[in-house]
Amino acid sequence: MLNNIAAASNYTTARAAVAPSGDGQGAMQRLGSAAEDFARQMAQVDEVSTGAMTGQVPTHQLVQTLAEAELAMDTVVAIRDRVVEAYQEILRMPV
Repeated sequence: MLNNIAAASNYTTARAAVAPSGDGQGAMQRLGSAAEDFARQMAQVDEVSTGAMTGQVPTHQLVQTLAEAELAMDTVVAIRDRVVEAYQEILRMPV
């Protein structure tokens, strides 16, 4: 279930993910890592959905996994929107 402790934990994780890193990891590496995490999350949704259809996974676990997947999808869409917006700004720049 989503609760205050889980929300605080997710906030801490997200905050650490967007904080500047001192280890020299580039933006492309972080983006690649985020893409791998997203793919892993979507694979987990597939597994849990299949398990729920066969009766091996409880409904509340399916709902929680779908809520987490929705959050991940919203994040990916927001990132995509920002990239498109930045690209459009570059196109508007005078040469």
